[in-house]
Amino acid sequence: MRVLIVVAHPDDEVLGCGATMAALAQAGTEVCCCIGSGSVDARNGRPEPAELLTDMHKAHALLGLSNPIVGDFPNIRFNTVPHLEMVRFVEKAIEETGADTIYTHHPHDLNDDHLHLSRACQAAARLSQRRSGVAPLRALYFMEILSSTDWAFAGAATPFCADTFFEIGEEMLQKKLDALAAYRGVMRDFPHPRSGEVVRGLAAYRGGQAGVKYAEAFQTAFRAFSARNA
Repeated sequence: MRVLIVVAHPDDEVLGCGATMAALAQAGTEVCCCIGSGSVDARNGRPEPAELLTDMHKAHALLGLSNPIVGDFPNIRFNTVPHLEMVRFVEKAIEETGADTIYTHHPHDLNDDHLHLSRACQAAARLSQRRSGVAPLRALYFMEILSSTDWAFAGAATPFCADTFFEIGEEMLQKKLDALAAYRGVMRDFPHPRSGEVVRGLAAYRGGQAGVKYAEAFQTAFRAFSARNA
């Protein structure tokens, strides 16, 4: 299995599936992150661009990940980028990594960049059906991002609905918390969603839903079954 994590901003990948990535990497799975914007424009109190990249590489090293693919789309302005340009960015990442499993944003997130990248990722996920020589996906999952997925208001779109749970345990949860701490200016004091207490509490809640101690939850957008994995 080769896993591609497609997110809009540095830190989204850790908030959404940091512990899952660490567990997969430790088990020998190839995990790569594709990040739409390496910019810090419109981020109050955040580090300079070079500092953000340093933080990102430190966080990924703590999780055991390979070097990320980082785009230059304008932060908090993904709505100004042509949809096709963003789709091709994700398609290139799929081809470069040979990914067969993708995790990305839920399209109902409050953050508008998440919405646009999720839509592009969904279109790119059909690449194997449009182009020869590209392996078909095994699965596409939506993740939940604290202070974005949970902040979405009720509306026409379908909210995040957890249906897949990845057991992470204490060790991987701690790696997630350590990786989040590597990003300057991301974590907040409780009761903000991006606090250590809430990150741990959500992992415990999702674990309780699945009958394990700690878990990260996802929503299945697509999954292909065969006789060997049904």
